[in-house]
Amino acid sequence: MRFESVLAGINGFGRFQKMILAMCFFGRFSIPCHFMLNNFIADVPAHHCDFSSLDVGGVFRNLSMAEKLVVSIPVQEDGTPSSCRMFSEPQYHLLQNSSNFTDARTVPCQTGWVYDNTTLRSTVTSQWDLVCERRGKNKATATIFFIGAMIGTVTSGSLSDRFGRRIIILLSYVSTMLFGFASALSTSYVMFVVLRFFTGFCISGILIIAATLTVEWVDIEHRKLVGVIDSLAWTFGSAVFAGIAYLVTDWRWLTVSVTSPLILILITSWWLPESARWLIANGKHEQAHMYLKRCAQMNKAENFIDVIKTETLSDIVVTEKKDRTYSLLDLIRTPKMRRLALSTGLLWFCVSTTYFSISFHITGFWLDIYFTQFAYSLIEIPTKIALYFLLDKIGRRSTVVGTQLIVAICLGINILLPKDMSLVITVIAVIGKGFSSAGFATLVLYTAELYPTVVRQIGLGYNSFYGRIGTAVAPFILLLDEVWTELPQAVLCCTALLGVIITRILPETRDKCMLETIEDIEQQW
Repeated sequence: MRFESVLAGINGFGRFQKMILAMCFFGRFSIPCHFMLNNFIADVPAHHCDFSSLDVGGVFRNLSMAEKLVVSIPVQEDGTPSSCRMFSEPQYHLLQNSSNFTDARTVPCQTGWVYDNTTLRSTVTSQWDLVCERRGKNKATATIFFIGAMIGTVTSGSLSDRFGRRIIILLSYVSTMLFGFASALSTSYVMFVVLRFFTGFCISGILIIAATLTVEWVDIEHRKLVGVIDSLAWTFGSAVFAGIAYLVTDWRWLTVSVTSPLILILITSWWLPESARWLIANGKHEQAHMYLKRCAQMNKAENFIDVIKTETLSDIVVTEKKDRTYSLLDLIRTPKMRRLALSTGLLWFCVSTTYFSISFHITGFWLDIYFTQFAYSLIEIPTKIALYFLLDKIGRRSTVVGTQLIVAICLGINILLPKDMSLVITVIAVIGKGFSSAGFATLVLYTAELYPTVVRQIGLGYNSFYGRIGTAVAPFILLLDEVWTELPQAVLCCTALLGVIITRILPETRDKCMLETIEDIEQQW
């Protein structure tokens, strides 16, 4: 007897499964907010040197602010005031003709910067002057968060396969909330990035465990629906986040605002059940029977569970060795398992790199940063709803191939378009973001179905690790525009095409039972 047969008998998508899905849906709300938080709290507002040091003895008292700017700040080739340099002494002759360039000596900003706070009242950029020669530190804030998430995915994946899904996801909720609130109270840049590292480390447990828990409790027929709904949680959080960021323009309060929902989520998640599939695979048959009985009662299928005794659950999964502890090494011990791990790891890197590079690039479009963030989120709704029909019609593998191919085409088109066609470029970028998101959503479901139960969470953690590497390098790929304006999009286009090639060598999982052991991988593939 397979576990799918038990689920079919107790209704594999009844009230019990919908309760789990709802808990995990709202539990994932804060994840996209924290992942995209850097778009706003580390935004670089317009700025110029603080020229108060030139106002010796109040010589500027009869000048307007515009005139002070003219005599103090040099003009760049594009006609805008320099952000990083100032004149060593006032250039009053420029008041006669400010359009003329001057050879007067300039120096780096001497007493800090003045920031335009009309859009964002306060950011970490303005808090700790992360501009000019400190620009790298600004980009590092996002990368350090994702390095934490990268390490956290592997750690939480291994821990949840060893100790269970429920306890680790609850710990993830608590620790993410604590570190999230603490980071809003940071008094220095170092303190901030350290706390953001641990926030990323802890939040990754919510991301991968919630996806696994929902998939392991539903039947084959509804796995695709659960995958789509689960991915829409990210979309919902991203769209709401755009509104929150618009209303809350101080970086400390914005961090508190996106962390606060975890308080309510933590309270409701105490009723979250353990994965019966994991309990059976680890020989905990009495606890599995208890949860299956609770599921049958909620789904009004008590008659079936009376037939299934605790002893019969031991026949559902036959593992390679009783009471064995699995680790990352089990992903590379056997030939087919090793091939699967290497292929999916590289695929996660490609998909994550393109998705987050597009997501982080919200400036320079026809829309402002808030509407760009909202449009990026809104376009995910129709593409993810389309997944519900595509996943059964063409399968998981073809869906990933198709979405990544369209992303590559969109990136290629935007490379060729002239920059004055900003509206067209924005539309194509939004379309590319939508298909990139659809590909990512499919990949999470696809990966959960590819890996056997005994190492499923380890596998998701391992693949998320590669995904977070892609996410961590995304901010630095965007910096390649200093070499060539279109270089970031060219790199991302090639990355998406590489993802297409890798996906073609993976097996299809549509309408197939989820595998339970590594032996199943070696025998069936």
